[in-house]
Amino acid sequence: MLKALQNSLLSLIYPQECRVCSSNVDSRDDGVACAACWSDTRIFSGSEMLCAKCGSFFGVEAAPVSVFCHKCDEHHYDHAVAAGVYEKALAASIIHLKTAPVMPIRLNVALRHALQRINSSVDLIIPIPLSKQRLLERGFNQAGIIAAEIARFIHIPIDASSLVRKLHTPIHRIGMDQKARELTVRNAFEVVRPKLVQGKNILLVDDVFTSGATASHCAKILKKNGAGRVNVFTLARAVMR
Repeated sequence: MLKALQNSLLSLIYPQECRVCSSNVDSRDDGVACAACWSDTRIFSGSEMLCAKCGSFFGVEAAPVSVFCHKCDEHHYDHAVAAGVYEKALAASIIHLKTAPVMPIRLNVALRHALQRINSSVDLIIPIPLSKQRLLERGFNQAGIIAAEIARFIHIPIDASSLVRKLHTPIHRIGMDQKARELTVRNAFEVVRPKLVQGKNILLVDDVFTSGATASHCAKILKKNGAGRVNVFTLARAVMR
């Protein structure tokens, strides 16, 4: 009752426009998108047909056997999980997260449900790092915000210092092809504290999984420095054409 009253007062005093459809956002739990747009966004329930390795979306009904897209065969991570498709309310929320380091309750709920699909134990959470230049421009790493929410839920420590981005690379765009993405992240990362990752099963965290190039290169350098399994968690999965 109190929350409903607060939401009503908030919508009257400080109405917020949905970043997707421009309607009013009636609940602050929904963040920057309205309830209707959230309902129209594909949040994975675990019953979809997804690539068993990279999580590429094939269809709304699961297959009786594991399926693979084979585009990720040479990727170095072991398994990738996302909360949903990069579209509508989820996309708007992630774009907003790059400017405001706060996750609304609706986004947090999707995150917690997706974590249940991680298929192995985790010893350490590592957010994919930004370059020093981009971190200075933005003021924070959005992957670190997501990692902090995960750590609060599964009670696993975060290591935001062992993996670093040594090169400033262009921001990946959804329309970039696989080769362009690979070239921008090749040799961009290094492990500066290898003893802290040796023998650890690691959960790499980022906001969006597109081609998997960044996650693969991070997993490669982590494993080269002694890490065990490297799984990937993102809030959203781009549907690649």
